Amino acid sequence: MTEKELEAYLHHKIPLARAMGAAVVEALHGGGITLRAPLTLNHNHLGTAFGGSLNALATLAAYAMLWFELGEPEAHLVIAESSMAFLRPVREDLTAICASPKPETLARFREEFARKGKARIRVEAVLEEEGMRAARFRGTFVAIR
Repeated sequence: MTEKELEAYLHHKIPLARAMGAAVVEALHGGGITLRAPLTLNHNHLGTAFGGSLNALATLAAYAMLWFELGEPEAHLVIAESSMAFLRPVREDLTAICASPKPETLARFREEFARKGKARIRVEAVLEEEGMRAARFRGTFVAIR
């Protein structure tokens, strides 16, 4: 699956992704995913990124990375819990980066899903601006067949 195909999938299946202007910048098996969204569609009354948009883009990056890495089109992937730490205001376009988990963690996730039809995994994503961390997302996702 290419970045454009993944982006089209996200826009079709998750309408908020389209409304935010979320774009897949990079998607690499084993390397994670980078999403970007324009500030013009995601700002608050102060002209900085809206916290809900930061949270949504980070959640979307984590979801997209797991869906991409799991490679099971029929899997239902849902978030079970999450937390967000906002470290500084974002004044430019939003960039969310979700690295793939360690290979052994991802392998256990895939194996459990294949064996039981259900698996849990915890992932992290960061939002960056000018190379500096602006927010941190942590979430637990569940894949169900």
